[in-house]
Amino acid sequence: MQSKAASRRGRGEPPVRQAEEAAATVSDQEIYDRIVTSIMEHRLPPGTKLGEDKLARIFGASRARVRQVLARLALERIVVLQPNRGAFVAEPTVEQAREVFEVRQPLEALVVRRIIARRDPGLIARLRAHVAAEEAAREARDRRAIIRLSGEYHVLLAELSGSSLAAGLMRELASLTCLIIFLYDAPAVPACRDEEHAEITQALADGDEAAAIRLMAEHLDHVEACLDLSRGAAQELDLDAALAG
Repeated sequence: MQSKAASRRGRGEPPVRQAEEAAATVSDQEIYDRIVTSIMEHRLPPGTKLGEDKLARIFGASRARVRQVLARLALERIVVLQPNRGAFVAEPTVEQAREVFEVRQPLEALVVRRIIARRDPGLIARLRAHVAAEEAAREARDRRAIIRLSGEYHVLLAELSGSSLAAGLMRELASLTCLIIFLYDAPAVPACRDEEHAEITQALADGDEAAAIRLMAEHLDHVEACLDLSRGAAQELDLDAALAG
């Protein structure tokens, strides 16, 4: 038996309606995730215009649904909506960059305390698996994966802490940190040590709260020290390539 949709198409369903039905196969969450992943992998530079028409074509979704996703990203300060101009990937200022790291310090310390208090070996196993994925990305010299996985480590920590509020804040801050690194990375400054996430994970496994908090604070200080906090110029790019699945 034909579906109602197939029957309607057989009777000459308008192309617009057919397009809307096809668009429903891509969820708003998938659109959101693709944009965020592209930002975290530095495929979408700060200042990039996110035109509704172009995004709708790329994702095969209606402009209304794209607009909803952009509004959600704007609430998380990852996207900026400018009247009569449209949506743009956020360009954190130097002041905002410093504020992000200032907020992350106590938040990450809270996350560390909560994870240690849970005393759950399963949480440590998940963290070790993530660290192993980071190491594999480094061995493969996959810079985009390295950047994304580094930010996702902190999001995973917050999720494993059992606090949905901390997890939501960390997702927002991790995305903003990726934008900050894109804008203010200082190539002349030595990169942060690759093993820092592994050391934090080991301190968590040992139940050593003081060491884990100290290592986390030092790690965030190292990331901030790798920035020159001088404005980077926005780049023109191909949205199709940047948002490829």
